[in-house]
Amino acid sequence: MANAEREERPERPAESDGTAHLFRALGRQIKVLRERAGLSQRQLGLAAHCGEDLISAMERGVRTPQVDFLDRADDLLGAGGVLRAAIPDAQEALNKARTRHPEWYRSYAKLEAEAAQLYVYNNQSVPGLLQTEAYARALFTQWRPLLSEDTIEKRVADRLDRQAIFAPWPSPTFHFILDESVLMRPIGGRDVHREQLRKLLHIGRLRTVEIQLMPLDRMEQPSLDGPFTLVTPKGQQQVAYLEIHTYPRLITAMEEVRVLAVRYGIIQSAALTPQESLTLIEKMLGER
Repeated sequence: MANAEREERPERPAESDGTAHLFRALGRQIKVLRERAGLSQRQLGLAAHCGEDLISAMERGVRTPQVDFLDRADDLLGAGGVLRAAIPDAQEALNKARTRHPEWYRSYAKLEAEAAQLYVYNNQSVPGLLQTEAYARALFTQWRPLLSEDTIEKRVADRLDRQAIFAPWPSPTFHFILDESVLMRPIGGRDVHREQLRKLLHIGRLRTVEIQLMPLDRMEQPSLDGPFTLVTPKGQQQVAYLEIHTYPRLITAMEEVRVLAVRYGIIQSAALTPQESLTLIEKMLGER
């Protein structure tokens, strides 16, 4: 947590699955071969049909070399098959990484899995930890640019796997605040929507979870900017996470985290109580 700048880079390959070591080694090889060939990063980028920044990022090990790049670069750099020989391992590592979280999400996913406390505010959609399978699939299906069917299924499965965080005992402490507008939007259609509301009722009744709704009739709403999450990993200081259009930001600076924590408290005090919130959801379902 000491180096916030390093932690906030979403493009760094995952350390936990071992792929980072492979990609750093490949990056060093590419740099040595490029310099031996007398090419600048810009010249190699032009020849390989990619940007200078991408070449730099690959050489530093913070972007993953794609298979087609390794194939082209082998000829361009006169590598004599050295880079092509790495293609099977690179492909395996890429496949392994893609079966889990997208790269831009992994830093937060690891923190979430280790959380002692989790506070989530959302005014756009039901948070991933609370989503049904059908709701999650509807969201990923609507993603633009369109995702492949395989990618959608992997993302849905991974999102559902995250919900195992509710099972252990002792459990983390969970608190969710949702804008009422989130529950008025029938993502996926009427049946999917009703199933999602029932899931919120189920999770909201767990002893370790509180769900509060911010009603639409409130005259003041201190966080219309967008969703954010406050995470307290076990034995560590609280951090914050923001994500807009898959562009993540992990905030570790204490003052910035404090500002968001204060904002969360203000929203919480203005929202319906947990019991009032569950009652409102029941009314939406016609059960009251």
